[in-house]
Amino acid sequence: MTGGTSRVLWLCGHHLAPLRRAPHHVLVARTARSLSPVRAGKHRALFWKTLLGLSVSFPLAAGAKYAVSDPRQRRRMRIVIEGFGRFCRSLSVGIFISVDYWWTTNVALRGMDQSSPSYLSEMSACHQRAANCMVEGAVRNGGLYIKLGQGLCSFNHLLPPEYIRTLQALEDRALNRRYKEVDALFLEDFNKTPEQLFKSFDYEPMAAASLAQVHKAELYDGTPVAVKVQYIDLRDRFDGDIRTLEILLDIIKFMHPSFGFRWVLKDLKGTLAQELDFENEARNSERCAEELKHFHFVVVPKVFWEQTSKRVLTAEFCCGCKINNAEEIKQQGLSLKDTADKLIRIFAEQIFYTGFIHADPHPGNVLVRPGPDKMAELVLLDHGLYEFLSQHDREALCKLWRAIVLRDEAAMKTYSDALGVKGSEEYFLFCEMLLQRPINMRTLALSNILSREETAYMKEMALNRFESIMQVLKSMPRPMLLVFRNINTVRSINITLGAPVDRYYVMAKSAVRGWGKIQAGKTGILPRLRILGWCRTTWESLKFQVAVRSEMAIVSLTRTFLRLLEVLGLATLDADVYNYLT
Repeated sequence: MTGGTSRVLWLCGHHLAPLRRAPHHVLVARTARSLSPVRAGKHRALFWKTLLGLSVSFPLAAGAKYAVSDPRQRRRMRIVIEGFGRFCRSLSVGIFISVDYWWTTNVALRGMDQSSPSYLSEMSACHQRAANCMVEGAVRNGGLYIKLGQGLCSFNHLLPPEYIRTLQALEDRALNRRYKEVDALFLEDFNKTPEQLFKSFDYEPMAAASLAQVHKAELYDGTPVAVKVQYIDLRDRFDGDIRTLEILLDIIKFMHPSFGFRWVLKDLKGTLAQELDFENEARNSERCAEELKHFHFVVVPKVFWEQTSKRVLTAEFCCGCKINNAEEIKQQGLSLKDTADKLIRIFAEQIFYTGFIHADPHPGNVLVRPGPDKMAELVLLDHGLYEFLSQHDREALCKLWRAIVLRDEAAMKTYSDALGVKGSEEYFLFCEMLLQRPINMRTLALSNILSREETAYMKEMALNRFESIMQVLKSMPRPMLLVFRNINTVRSINITLGAPVDRYYVMAKSAVRGWGKIQAGKTGILPRLRILGWCRTTWESLKFQVAVRSEMAIVSLTRTFLRLLEVLGLATLDADVYNYLT
């Protein structure tokens, strides 16, 4: 026993001798190396266990939270998840369109003549793919995305025709929501279902807009009404959609520094939020009806307040065809010229006089029907998006429009400056942006339909002077952004109807009258002096009409005389003279 113990001790001493001779740090290193695989294995196991626990516990916790939440909280939880999907979808649409255009222009069509049929055909196909992708993304995202697509439709003189044809589908398209969502919204707002609130209610929507869908219903007294029902999740997802658009605009600005439109979205955020309040829309419609009541051809549907909330608007049911449907207007026995003239006068009255301006007059929001006098009667719908232009800005705009039509260059500079646009070049660019056409200072003629050369000029201006355009937009009063949209939409509708009316002349007459009304209505003017104000307005209007008509008559007579000389062989018109006279 004693000998065995001695041998064990001798072996331990033998093996411990190298350790005693080794330095301390070597011992630590050897021990660490012997233990490191074990520790690493434990760390990996702990990591995977933690990851597995989180992957299981988080969905379980979220599911439990969802199960015990009320319907409104559940909807908000879904919106968070769907918002991420909308962001990814929007980003993928942007990337697809960018890559498609880059590949088409730099690879597929590289070195090809831009005027060749093959080049034009391939670019047309590329435009069509991009437009289809935009519409599909907007319809799937809904809400603000559809409204932005609708806004692009009015730029038919700048965008390729493939875009215009395809984006027009957004004017009456949106997501068709389930019946249960409509019931849920009515229960939240009225504590009643639609069938309890109305004598009859058609759950199948008759129209779908960007923010709501419209149902036909009947009040208990038998009155037919149109019920505009907001998409139930729209108010909850509004802030998220705005942030998504801001992020996308930041990405675009990073890739294209001159393309900085984030400030536009920031300025319009409050105005767009007001559009989600249907009680505010109802007040807007009543104010619009009051301010335009002297136009007997204007109809604004009556609001029924007992069946209206912030997300439900009930108004008089009005039938009619869309104002850009020229064939149906003619089938009703109505004049396209009369229709266009009344449309222009309505919105010119708002822009130049009342200052309370409908900022979304796209064709789906203006209906045409025969009036009591068998002439065109216009029904104005969707009063959610309005802008107010101050009296100072209205006066400057009245005088600027008149100056442009009369080609008064000094006045054009003065009143552009009054609207915040300064500079020897910026003022002229601002005037062309306002009219949405080139301005020839040598003649008063302003054709409503742009020639091929004028269209090319406008597209080239938008492309090559983009930074100057952005500077002009930033300089002018913010309400003018939506005024521009109104003017451009009306211009687009007039062209769709065949441009039967001289829009520039009609609006200039309204500008002169509007300026006179503003002067006469200013506080501090004695009643006995109002007659002087009326006389001054009449005199200014007369001077304007005489100036325009005399100039146009002189040009017409000169054109006829020179063409007669050309026919008789006594003169030859060169290109410059011909362009000046036509």
